[in-house]
Amino acid sequence: MQPSSLLSLATAVPPHVVEQSYAKEAARRAWGGKPALFDRLSGVFDNAGIAERHIVAPHEWYEQPHGWHDRNAVYLEAAQDLFERAAATAIERAGLRPDEIDGVVTASTTGIATPSLEARVGPKLGLRPDVRRVPMFGLGCAGGVGGLATASRLASAEPGTNWLFVTVETCSISIRLDSDDPAAIVATALFGDGAAAAVVRSGAHCIGRITGAAERLWPDTQRIMGWDVEDPGLAVVFDRAIPPFIEQNLAPAVDEMLAKLGHSRDDIDRLCCHPGGVKVIDAIEQALELPQGELNLEREVLNDYGNMSAPTVLFVLERLLERGLPKRVLMTAFGPGFTFAGLVLEAA
Repeated sequence: MQPSSLLSLATAVPPHVVEQSYAKEAARRAWGGKPALFDRLSGVFDNAGIAERHIVAPHEWYEQPHGWHDRNAVYLEAAQDLFERAAATAIERAGLRPDEIDGVVTASTTGIATPSLEARVGPKLGLRPDVRRVPMFGLGCAGGVGGLATASRLASAEPGTNWLFVTVETCSISIRLDSDDPAAIVATALFGDGAAAAVVRSGAHCIGRITGAAERLWPDTQRIMGWDVEDPGLAVVFDRAIPPFIEQNLAPAVDEMLAKLGHSRDDIDRLCCHPGGVKVIDAIEQALELPQGELNLEREVLNDYGNMSAPTVLFVLERLLERGLPKRVLMTAFGPGFTFAGLVLEAA
């Protein structure tokens, strides 16, 4: 992989905000007929490390029954708005016009759009009719790192071209207050919505250089994380084994990945991780023998936005850039598969 340049980064969130205390009480009302189940799991609201989240629909929408059609209609409307706002800001910050974008990589897994989001938003945004499109589905939380890596590879393969990467997730529309699956309660305590966008190009003035990326897929781990497709909508798959799996498997995976990219852990000045949850952050610090609290920005983003799936790691990167990008950063995210995506970003 030839290095490419990160020209800009932007984020966007929907207008509705839910505080964690409200979410807990709404969930308690919804599961009122199953008090034993809720009481057993209600501590996840208090221990999630989340103060509030941005969501795409008004509070009362989530307390009403919805099927696939209604949920996906909300996804389409909200995702297009978030896409446009994040993308427009990223293009402007890159010092470009929309018609100077040569290709778009879109990562989104929380709804279905055919034609895909960039096809729907592109004309309004001002993208050219001949812009190349690479929609990516199914990466889940790993999509922020995996999608940015894909855009970087495409930019490197065609020097001089500008590639826009956008990831949009509306996790909250999958919240299922009708389900007695413990994972549904966990999702109600964790999920938020948001979008992020970046522009990459080879060999340009930049805010950071993407010098390498890789992925690791563990076999026979498909039930650790993902979606089940059910009649009312998507049902989240969260296995309690995620944190211990990370503790046991992350360090050798990181070392193997960095070795392929010509680095070791000693070469990395800071991680930039997808904060999937407090226990996941703790597991990363434990696995890589980091000082407790090292991933402070990850905890801040989780507190302010919850788990937005793929865009979340780019919210962390945004804060890292505001504070001054360290010399060499390893971006990481876990996703369905079970997948580990990594990307090396160096200060310009």
